[in-house]
Amino acid sequence: MTPSTLISPPSVDTAVRLLQLRKTFPNGPEEITALQEFSLDIAPGAFIAIMGPSGSGKSTFLNLAAGLDTPTSGQVFIGETDITGLSLDAVTRFRRRHVGFVFQSYNLIGHLSVGENIQLPMLLDGRRPDEQWQQTLVESVGLTGMTGRLPGELSGGQAQRVAIARALITRPTVVFADEPTGALDRRTGDQVLEVLRGAAKRFTQTLVLVTHDPHVAATADEVLFLADGQFAGRLAAPTSSQIAARLVELGR
Repeated sequence: MTPSTLISPPSVDTAVRLLQLRKTFPNGPEEITALQEFSLDIAPGAFIAIMGPSGSGKSTFLNLAAGLDTPTSGQVFIGETDITGLSLDAVTRFRRRHVGFVFQSYNLIGHLSVGENIQLPMLLDGRRPDEQWQQTLVESVGLTGMTGRLPGELSGGQAQRVAIARALITRPTVVFADEPTGALDRRTGDQVLEVLRGAAKRFTQTLVLVTHDPHVAATADEVLFLADGQFAGRLAAPTSSQIAARLVELGR
């Protein structure tokens, strides 16, 4: 079973479309199937969380949907672009312009200032950042007055706020967040989640969050569950206890 089995190209009402995605890996004379015939439409402005037991296919899903890996078969559309039909160089250029990332480890460049780290996707793409837009982002994530600092002068929560602003600077079609609070304590993590969710809502930003934490997933509008590389259900506006119960059912 899959969330959808649509086979037509995406419309303007689709931010991300996955069509019959399948990913296998060699395992000696055999192969391991990490994702099986998975299809999904994500609407612009949606905030969804992806969850499942260890080995369920969450990381594979993220890597394929974000263009970090190529599927064995199937298609990935971001906006109206089929990224599975692009060369590796073209996919890299496309990601810089249309995909934002927020990782657990922040991935800030130590010798660049906060402001320069935020600008980095545009600078790598040879474009000049919009100063007014950058200032709006800096204010929205609570970094006013801190753009001249270096990453080593920041707390973990502040560093992740920089990463959020960096993910949004290109006005991407979609932002993928991979365990964005995994390196933070609960209080700081909750603050970062509020910033991330607030920025996504304010800027109508499509957000896909992969996590193992029911508390984190409960901030999403909808949670999709994977098990054994397949779609295993969904919950709309769930509580953390509802999510935890579903994970138990899936064999967490």
